[in-house]
Parts: sequence; C-alpha cells; structure tokens
Amino acid sequence: MRMSPQGIQFVPVTPMVKKLLIVSLVSWFFLVMILQNFFLTGQPVFYWLGLVPHSLFTQFTIWQPLTYIFVHSTGIFHVVFNMLLLWWLGAELEMRWGGKFFLTYYLVCGVGAAFIYLVSVGMYALVTGNYSVLLSPVVGASGSVFGLLLAYGLLFGDRVFYFFMLFPMKAKYFVMILAAIELLSVLGSGVGGPVANLAHLGGLVSGFVFLWGWGRWKARGPRRGGPGQRRGGPGLKLVVDNERDRPGQGGPKYWN
Repeated sequence: MRMSPQGIQFVPVTPMVKKLLIVSLVSWFFLVMILQNFFLTGQPVFYWLGLVPHSLFTQFTIWQPLTYIFVHSTGIFHVVFNMLLLWWLGAELEMRWGGKFFLTYYLVCGVGAAFIYLVSVGMYALVTGNYSVLLSPVVGASGSVFGLLLAYGLLFGDRVFYFFMLFPMKAKYFVMILAAIELLSVLGSGVGGPVANLAHLGGLVSGFVFLWGWGRWKARGPRRGGPGQRRGGPGLKLVVDNERDRPGQGGPKYWN
C-alpha cells in the first residue's frame, strides 16, 4: 500500500516482482543472516557475492555485478526499504511493461549501476592513489531500485503521492530531489562514505540510457506490439513520456 491524495492505495504483488522479492529475501536471510553470521568467519558472502572492485579487476569475479543486487547488509532497514520500493514501484511498471521487459530493465539498472561505480572508483583510485576504496564490498538492490524510481517518474510523473506520508509531491519532482540529494552526497563525502551513492546515481543514469535507447530502437523498427509502444505510434512515446492520471486510476563498509 502507499499514501496518495485519494488515501491509502493497495498495490498488488505482480508475478515478476514476487519472484524478485522471494529471491532477494531468501538470499539475504539464509546467506547473510544465517550462514555468514553464525557459520562463517568474517564476511565471505559480501566479498564473494557483493561487488568488490579489487576482486573484479584482479580475479575477474565477473558474476559480482549481478549477484550484488541480491545481497543486502545485516541492517534490516536496508533490505526492507529496497524491497518495499521494489514492490510499490515495480508492480505498476510490470503491469505496464510485462514481466520479461520489467526484469530486463531491473537487471540492466543494477548491472549498469555496478559498471558506473566500478569505472568511477577505479578512476578515483588511479588519480588519488587511494586504493582502499577498491577493497570494500558494495551490496544491495538500490541501483536497480533507483532505476525503478527513474522509470516511475518518467511514466507517472504527474502522479501525486505523499513524501514521508506528509507532503504531497508529484513523482517527477520526487525523483529530481532524490537525484540532487545523491549528487550532493557524492560531492560532499566523495567515494569514501559508508553509502555507495555513486551506485544510486548509476541506477538513475542506466535507467535513463536504457529507456532512451529502447525507445529509439522501437521507433525505428517495425510497428510491433510490445512494452512501451502504443499501436500505431512510436515506441519512444510510452517508454519515456509522462502519463497523466485518468479518473479511476489509481555490515559492509559500503552498501547501496
């Protein structure tokens, strides 16, 4: 459920969102909270399945840009916040796009956020000589979730909901404020802070690039039905344009 000007609205749990929730929560509970906390020494799950730039650059742990999405820190707020947003935002996007396209977008945003983070910290380490930033694992689905926020703001930009359940705000402005906060956080704390704000920004950028590229490709291709395309119109329109609401519609050092 979420707060809106019409009151509390209940959001369904769509099939692909349900699968992602199950995989994420089961991975977090059994691998992190049980296996790592009680049976293993140190934080091997974070260093093996999380995103560790040094490991990727030197040991070619190429699975990490994908697996880090499904591993969260031991803080309950971290996983709960990400999973609630995956549910609330992802359900509507899946209903609009379909499960396969939604899953593709979710994973692209997560992997894209990882790529942007890796390039950024790699360049930072080379320029400053501070290689410690390459040793800390990044875990969590926030890169993918920020991609969902971007898509929601583009598709449902004029939809009003309550920020902190108190302040009415259009979705597009909410996304802009979040992006500004993440950018200021990076400028203020650099890449050495406890939160991987670069990965958050990476999710926003990856989501925008993917939707822009997809819309361009669909607009040039044959007029087929599919996610983000109205019959008889270019695919770009439904992928990136705001839709005005119609009546009746209603642990580790770094984590992201």
